[in-house]
Amino acid sequence: MEIGRAFAGVRRRGALLPVGAVTCTAVVPRWLLLLVCGLGLAGAGVWGRSAALRLRSLRRLRSLTDEPDINMLATGALARDVHSAGLYVVIAVASGFAAAAHPDHEAAWWALCLIAVPVVASLALARYAKRDALLSDKRVSIEHRAVELLQQADAAPNRWAERLAPNTLPPTPGYSVGHVRQAGTGVMSGDLLDVYHLPSGRLCCVVGDVSGHDVEASITALQTKFLLRSYLRRYRDPGQALEELNRQLVDYERPEEFVSLFVVVFDTEAGTLRYASAGHPSVWLCQDHHVRPLRSTGPLLMLDGEATYLSREESVSAGDVVVMFTDGLVEARSGQQFFGEERVAAAVRRASEVEPAVLCRQLLDAATEFAGGRITDDVTVLAVKRVDGD
Repeated sequence: MEIGRAFAGVRRRGALLPVGAVTCTAVVPRWLLLLVCGLGLAGAGVWGRSAALRLRSLRRLRSLTDEPDINMLATGALARDVHSAGLYVVIAVASGFAAAAHPDHEAAWWALCLIAVPVVASLALARYAKRDALLSDKRVSIEHRAVELLQQADAAPNRWAERLAPNTLPPTPGYSVGHVRQAGTGVMSGDLLDVYHLPSGRLCCVVGDVSGHDVEASITALQTKFLLRSYLRRYRDPGQALEELNRQLVDYERPEEFVSLFVVVFDTEAGTLRYASAGHPSVWLCQDHHVRPLRSTGPLLMLDGEATYLSREESVSAGDVVVMFTDGLVEARSGQQFFGEERVAAAVRRASEVEPAVLCRQLLDAATEFAGGRITDDVTVLAVKRVDGD
């Protein structure tokens, strides 16, 4: 009846509505308009919160970089969120007004026409669609490169540490070799370890320590390791090799750095070992359950370019064990007390019958337990045991 009279034309409040004019609430139930209003308010809240976060990010980006592409991309994302929030606000206002208006009020229809405003805004923003699409492609490319960079950054410290102290040592016929390494922080450290055969067939074992624990210390340690290799191939005497290495390192002119090294060269045919030390902690030689230190034979590297380094020789028989380590082991602390060389010597004496790998782990575990569960310095331990009398 209501619709029929509308099509026939009726007078409302002294005015005749056009033929075909139908009141809003006569066509659309009031409860449905209220539901649309509620959903519009919810959508406006979601997109408004997103726009606020975008605005905060945009301000932070502008304080960090002046890159125009990044700013345009962030601005475009903010504009889309603001537009979406505005669309839902208009939907909520229009449907709410239509629901609250008198059933015969023509303005209810005009209120719903407000939805056309964000539609027009969408058409205006469409001109930036191509630019934003290109920027989005560029962002995907940048993000892909960033992922690759992060993957390389994750892998680099482990590969660097592997160069300084490899997890797998080369075959050492006539000797059983074990080692452990633990960085004080992170993965990289200033400790170095090297086990390899010289061209003469002798087995060379090196343990060293560069002052510091950061990337610079690791770089110096890696340079030192491979420079020493070249000098040990050139000079048969490890003391002379250390002298040449020292002259080279002094030329780096890094007064804040210094290096300690202990070099042991095992001669299987002669049944001896020859060693030289540059200010490094004493190495322990265990023979027939008797442990004695092999002391330093020269000063730290990089302090004096004209320093002299001596070498000494010891006989080695089957069952003899040489234990080398960096100062992080003996300087593990419990309060004001250090783990110390005597505890290391006692642990070596007690474990002289076990495999070198087990001995190294026992030493590190003993120092860690002494320090209350954590050692803050880099620690490297290397044990070499003569296993036959050839």
